[in-house]
Amino acid sequence: MHQLTDLLDTLAAGFDPGPFALLRRDGAEHLDLFTGAVSTVDRLVDIPLPAAAAGPATLALVPYRQVAERGFACADDGVPLECLRVDHHHRLPLAGVLDALPTAPVRTTGAAFDISDDEYAAIVARVLADEIGHGEGANFVIHRTLRAQVQGAPLAAALAALRSLLIRERGAYWTFVVHTGARTLVGASPERHVSVDDGLVLMNPISGTFRHTGAAADRAALLRFLADTKETEELYMVLDEELKMMATVAEHGGQVVGPYLKEMSHLAHTEYLLAGRGTKDVREVLRETMFAPTVTGSPMENACRVIARHERTGRRYYSGVLALLGHDETGRQSLDAPILIRTAEISPAGELRVPVGATLVRHSTPAAEVAETHAKAAGVLAALGLGPQAPAGPRATHRLADDPQVRAALAARNAPLARFWLDQRPPGALALPTLTGRRALIVDGEDTFTGMLAHQLGALGLSVTVRPWQDEQPVQAYDLVVVGPGPGDPTGDTEKMTRLRALLTRLLDAGHPTLAVCLGHQLLAGLLGLPVYRRDAPYQGLQRTVTLFGTPRRVGFYATFTARATTGRLDGPYGPVELARDESDGAVHALRGRGFAGVQFHPESVLSPDGVAVLTDLLRDLLPAAAGELSPAAQA
Repeated sequence: MHQLTDLLDTLAAGFDPGPFALLRRDGAEHLDLFTGAVSTVDRLVDIPLPAAAAGPATLALVPYRQVAERGFACADDGVPLECLRVDHHHRLPLAGVLDALPTAPVRTTGAAFDISDDEYAAIVARVLADEIGHGEGANFVIHRTLRAQVQGAPLAAALAALRSLLIRERGAYWTFVVHTGARTLVGASPERHVSVDDGLVLMNPISGTFRHTGAAADRAALLRFLADTKETEELYMVLDEELKMMATVAEHGGQVVGPYLKEMSHLAHTEYLLAGRGTKDVREVLRETMFAPTVTGSPMENACRVIARHERTGRRYYSGVLALLGHDETGRQSLDAPILIRTAEISPAGELRVPVGATLVRHSTPAAEVAETHAKAAGVLAALGLGPQAPAGPRATHRLADDPQVRAALAARNAPLARFWLDQRPPGALALPTLTGRRALIVDGEDTFTGMLAHQLGALGLSVTVRPWQDEQPVQAYDLVVVGPGPGDPTGDTEKMTRLRALLTRLLDAGHPTLAVCLGHQLLAGLLGLPVYRRDAPYQGLQRTVTLFGTPRRVGFYATFTARATTGRLDGPYGPVELARDESDGAVHALRGRGFAGVQFHPESVLSPDGVAVLTDLLRDLLPAAAGELSPAAQA
């Protein structure tokens, strides 16, 4: 304990003790103390990770602005990517740390949100109407920041807040103080963003918020929350979005485990765990997963544009990550990265910022999202003297998830989901002989659902390549071209829509086997002469049973636009087309013709339990077996 005592003595004497991090991981009976020098780098790939002895090497503070590395929009606030080199690492017993940390209450003045409740409610209403309502995505997170002035030594206040969080907060993935000299971060983040250990990549999407007072919660109220459509769909949507990320960093995508109840002092969340095997450099894993949909939205690239349109200021470290990089005993790279939420940033002058956001979906109401920002900030604000403290002791250890009815309600969440992402399978279990060895190209319309689609097509036996819509290389070498999903108005004349229409036209003219998904389907329908309309109520994150060419299928939609038809057949410019349409409003859920097919829904989504079956049926028509591949009975 003398390392922490020396640090605190230096602080008490009025001196800066130098850069350090003090953190507790979920359930641990000790805290890790890291000390060393701090440097600033420009890119994630520049984070130092020297080959050294096993253990942590670098703790990186990754700001939101690093999302520009992926070419995504952001308000560039200039906040640096700081790296604490771990020169010394000590494990300190939790009880001893609690005894040593300052006990004086934190005092602040001038606390106020930078955006009032009414202003935030107005922003929520605009995002619902102008973004989700116009097909720009399924969900978006807009943040606001509480600001105040810390009285007294800022670092001492942060350490006192840490003590309060260690005593009263629960369920946090990391509870921490990080001090670089230029800033101090203190928080209790509930959410692992991504970790890598022994080649196992884990992600932890958390969404849905049940607010309580910290006392034993009303079971009936919790069960109502677990059955609430808005809360359920919110979790499914972020699950889909993080599965997209897993599709890029794990060789076979992610397997879904859960759901669970994440219990904290002022609220509870629902969560899943995603697991997959990967071999990428951990800095590349960080880059490919910037940033969690639970703090940005989906689809990711357009979510960043929406954030840039509606947020007044840069996010600084909010929604970025702390990233602890190192090596294990065998020399393999390791990574542990919680999301920077429920976190306060304190400047050397005592300026305090506590950013917080709410996830906006089609069922959201402005008043409810305002209330959610207050609830999410409550834990860290209480530790900073800006709200009521949660009770410690036996009440704080009461587990809502131990109740049998709660466990049953959580398990029921999986009933409508696609087993493709929930079950383990031996390699090749789903492969079709007629597809094995054939090549497919997926054209990405700015929605990385294409990564999940690639895994499904690969599981069916195809060799799959994914490339962006801007890439206009020839496509003739591929047996199948998939024009994939993406945000935006399919009736518009943006560069993306114009290029995708031109690609579809070339494919149809050549009779090249083509599958169009969501946005691709809408553009294909337009080329076939069908009118495309914006829906009165968006189909974002909506699961429905629809009849596809005579067979009922349960599938998931992420769409604001749809084609419509008055009959089930169309004599189009490329021959007769069969339409699977909704009899109530004429919405075209799928279509097929000679050498092409389109689906409005996402067969790759976790919301599509029949997605693999749909793909199998369509691909059998689009890529029939060559004569030499047919069985003797089929050739007879």
